[in-house]
Amino acid sequence: MPQENTSFKPSLGLVDATMLVAGSMIGSGIFIVSADITRNTGSVGWLMFVWLITGFMTLTAAISYGELSAMFPKAGGQYIYLKEAYNPLISFLYGWSFFTVIQTATIAAVAVAFAKFTAYLLPQFSEDIVALDLGFLKISPAQLLSIVVIVLLTFINTRGINSGKIIQTTFTLTKLLSLLGLIVFGLLFMKSDIWNANWSSEAMWDLHKLNIDGSIESYTTIAAFGAIAASMVGSIFSSDSWNNVTFIAGEIKNPQRNIGLSLALGTIIVTIIYLLTNIMYTGVLSLLEIASSDKDRVAVTASNAIFGSAGTIIIAVMIMVSTFGCNNGLIMSGARVYYSMAKDGLFFKKVGQLNKNAVPEFGLWIQCIIASLWALSGKYGNLLDMISFVVVVFYMLTIVGIFILRKKRPDAERPYKAFGYPFLPIIYMIMGVAFCVLLIIYKPEYTWPGLIIVLLGIPVYYLIAKKEIVT
Repeated sequence: MPQENTSFKPSLGLVDATMLVAGSMIGSGIFIVSADITRNTGSVGWLMFVWLITGFMTLTAAISYGELSAMFPKAGGQYIYLKEAYNPLISFLYGWSFFTVIQTATIAAVAVAFAKFTAYLLPQFSEDIVALDLGFLKISPAQLLSIVVIVLLTFINTRGINSGKIIQTTFTLTKLLSLLGLIVFGLLFMKSDIWNANWSSEAMWDLHKLNIDGSIESYTTIAAFGAIAASMVGSIFSSDSWNNVTFIAGEIKNPQRNIGLSLALGTIIVTIIYLLTNIMYTGVLSLLEIASSDKDRVAVTASNAIFGSAGTIIIAVMIMVSTFGCNNGLIMSGARVYYSMAKDGLFFKKVGQLNKNAVPEFGLWIQCIIASLWALSGKYGNLLDMISFVVVVFYMLTIVGIFILRKKRPDAERPYKAFGYPFLPIIYMIMGVAFCVLLIIYKPEYTWPGLIIVLLGIPVYYLIAKKEIVT
């Protein structure tokens, strides 16, 4: 693959960047994770609180990143910010975690979600069918379709940033309008008895575990905090990937302005959509119906309540559109991180080259291979729970980087300064630390595997630094 371009082409405007933020955030999570949150919290007030606090954290982090994106409008985004604030080891550990699990396993999970809901329309793609039995591994048609989607989107994105841009903007606008339509219909046809029961003052803030058989279990005060932290794993995953726009800074017009603005606009749009969607759920479904939705597919249950038997098909199509567009954004932006790592001599040299269409084609295909392997393994779901902790840790490190860089480089040009500094970044840090500590105490299975993945990157970094691996 000859290197025919030496620099990225700025091709994305503010609308394109905003669509990338929103499109990368909205995958399948909003259609599913409210069931688990409801089981953990048992009340409308706490269900909404989990989504609200997640939205606040996401927006706070996004507007804080605006300062860094304006200072370093380069491909690689968060990887670059960590390198500038700390050192190459810290940024490599982020890039290592990003490549091995964070981005690639997310791509796999989103692609398999696309395939699973395709099976509602075409049952031959069911995840319950065995298409290939290798003895040690059984592969379903859903997994095979997910790989086809990953390969197709990877190929499209090797054709240039404009190809990916068209898909991203089109699919994101479609899913935003579809979600708004679902919300409107849900609110128009809400059931007053269900709404009144869910939002009654007696039950609204009654925090407890709600089992699918309708029984409830009370929490001790401290255990209640653990339940809230566990609930936030799903909402944080559903709100993640907002930072993907920073990875493609080299392809955004006027990045000093448009990256920060797109981060703010995109996260605000998605947070509002998520809150309204959950309000809609509580208007058409009882808390027990939300908690006991088949395979946690709350949106399907809600849509059936609104539209009858056609509801399943409506949601299946919506999730197919949502996950296809989401994965396009993830695939498009992810390869830019590996490109920056390669430029620093910390990844395969060929990944740091651009093809004739001015995109890192080799990085796209390596990402495609790892994501496809995760899709085949079927183990991405547990991993994504495990890395929520790691993702928040790296977000916190990056936000602390704002304070470090203000001290290290007080005279550096800052076209945009973090809104609410230092108060909002400090609030985020307090909330992030609380979330991580509670997970360590109450859900250690969500923390130590992610930490192990990160720490495995340390010996790899030193091997690479000695030029023993990368050539």
